[in-house]
Amino acid sequence: MTKLTRRTVLASTAAGAGLLAMPAVLRAQDKPSELIVRAWGGAWGDALQKGLADPFTAETGIPVRLDFTEDNEIKPKIWAAVDQGRVPPIHVNWDTSTNATISSLRGVTVDLSDLPNLKGLLPLAKPVGLEGYPLVNTYAYVYVCAYRTEAFPDGPPDSWTVMLDPKFKGRIALYDDGIGFNPISVLAGGGTLADIPGNMEPGYAFYRKLKANAPLLGEDPDFTTWFQNGEIDIACTISVNARAAKEQGIAVEWTVPKEGCKVDTDGLWVPKGLPENEEYWAKQFVNMAVSKEVQEVWCGLLGLPPVYPGLPAPPDLVGNPSYPTTPEDFKKLVSVPSPVLVENQPIWFAKFAEIFQG
Repeated sequence: MTKLTRRTVLASTAAGAGLLAMPAVLRAQDKPSELIVRAWGGAWGDALQKGLADPFTAETGIPVRLDFTEDNEIKPKIWAAVDQGRVPPIHVNWDTSTNATISSLRGVTVDLSDLPNLKGLLPLAKPVGLEGYPLVNTYAYVYVCAYRTEAFPDGPPDSWTVMLDPKFKGRIALYDDGIGFNPISVLAGGGTLADIPGNMEPGYAFYRKLKANAPLLGEDPDFTTWFQNGEIDIACTISVNARAAKEQGIAVEWTVPKEGCKVDTDGLWVPKGLPENEEYWAKQFVNMAVSKEVQEVWCGLLGLPPVYPGLPAPPDLVGNPSYPTTPEDFKKLVSVPSPVLVENQPIWFAKFAEIFQG
């Protein structure tokens, strides 16, 4: 792995890790006292700190503070600040591509098309259905079927329908809004890809049956904790969380059942309304995030396929279906375009809440 040095960061052409040209009105002393980056907690925040935040501070001298406010909670705060002409509460938002697309369509994101490190990235980095780069996708991830090996002595579950088995009552986990599983529930309920998004009823029928098994509903850090405490046997969660549990000595594995798993992307974006110098350094943070050196470390820690081409998979994930790197790999997974998610995901979330919490 190439060592990330100040020289490689400043060499904006050869190494691709360069800074943007600084506007003449800005000077080195115009650095902000800190950069505030909204992030997810647990293994996610740890990886961002080690893989990106710490190298950024080492290169620029600017401390990075991670703000663990949930993405759906910070969104209206950013929108209100931009609408009212106030300075947004954060400098960079680490967000799902779907939520980032929603913010982009609202007009609150800064265009990132001038970032030099965008050149040569995989097509995955480009947001779908949007003009320019109002956000930059940074990696792909899969909502896998994670399971406790002791609960499946005969091998991994081959179908999501195993969640309906009464023996797993109270020992199943999903995200608290069904994210990552809503499209898959349609397939588990006997529907087809052609039903998504026009006919979600097979998925809702599956959820009504699943409710009898009292699944636990939570967020990313919860899944690792539940596996650690032996509270669950099977979950739909991002592979990062299962891998984090496994790295802590828990007997957890993950698989892609015959119905498939949803693949998605996260990204970074910068809100409008920042002072010019703060916007400049926020964009430097995003630019560094897609450099070869940072992508190798950050995505390696997460165990997720990066948007920088040609980087090797972590040894424990070589050939793993949850680490797609080729078109053939992606064909085995279920991808729903961001514009479709923007339009339909709020409906799915509301129906999920109605079924499980109503």
